[in-house]
Amino acid sequence: MNPAYSVIFFTTASGAGYGLLIWLGVAAVFFDMPAHRWFGFAAFAVALALITVGLLASTLHLGHPERAWRGLTQWRSSWLSREGVVAVLTFIPAGLAAIGWVLLTRNGGVWAWLGAAAAILAVVTVFCTAMIYQSLRAIPRWNTPWVAPVYLAFALASGALLFHFGVRAFGLGLAWSGWAAATLTAAAWAVKLIYWSRIDGAAARSTAESATGLGHLGKVRLFEAPHTGDNYLMREMGYKIARKHARRLRIIALILGGALPVVLAAGATQLPDLAAAFVAAIAVISAGAGLLVERWLFFAEAVHTISLYYGTDAA
Repeated sequence: MNPAYSVIFFTTASGAGYGLLIWLGVAAVFFDMPAHRWFGFAAFAVALALITVGLLASTLHLGHPERAWRGLTQWRSSWLSREGVVAVLTFIPAGLAAIGWVLLTRNGGVWAWLGAAAAILAVVTVFCTAMIYQSLRAIPRWNTPWVAPVYLAFALASGALLFHFGVRAFGLGLAWSGWAAATLTAAAWAVKLIYWSRIDGAAARSTAESATGLGHLGKVRLFEAPHTGDNYLMREMGYKIARKHARRLRIIALILGGALPVVLAAGATQLPDLAAAFVAAIAVISAGAGLLVERWLFFAEAVHTISLYYGTDAA
């Protein structure tokens, strides 16, 4: 597939925003999180900004962005529509929880449960985003049960890294947040490695022979392109990446997005707040860069079965 930068940014930014929202809800309910006004303001502002900017970026890939709202009506059959509906609903409890935390400096009781509701809806939204891709049978590398766990794991990990940076930057201590961020980041990349191993070892679902129904006659090869000019299918689905380049980019993603953030987040737990915040900020930046590479590869390595009619041997 041809990686669309707007979608790459959307899935990375919104995933981190939803992950941070999840952690704010979890911390308020289970960890007796102090309702620090300015931390709450910064955390909710970053989370909601990442979500909003990510969602707006996703519309840039549409042929008619001004009609995006119409997609919300198809929630019975479309994961894209379900994602949009739940994403909009998430703003309600998240906004109310932010009001309690920032204006009233309260995050317990009903305010904590509003945060929990926002966290649950955030999980559902990320799941819907993943299912947009996982449900596509025409793209075998996406049509695997490991896509949803990858999306959810990276959202939780990136959110945990942002949460850790926030609590240390505002002097709230909570060194456990560093261990949580390191553990979740390591776990997320472990899930990603399983995903890579599964798609690399999977047998082709379709071939030129099965797609044309001519396999009984022998090997099928492309005699002439279906058309002489460029078209939508080739622009969106005809991208190819060399195996050696994909392997190199996977290593870069693993180092930037996994190894460095894990070491930095764990190391920050042994430092005072100011130094820990600086180290945590580097971890966030490194993780973000690694996730962008990972998400680019997610699209670049996908092969649509339609490419079998344009010279690809198997998908």
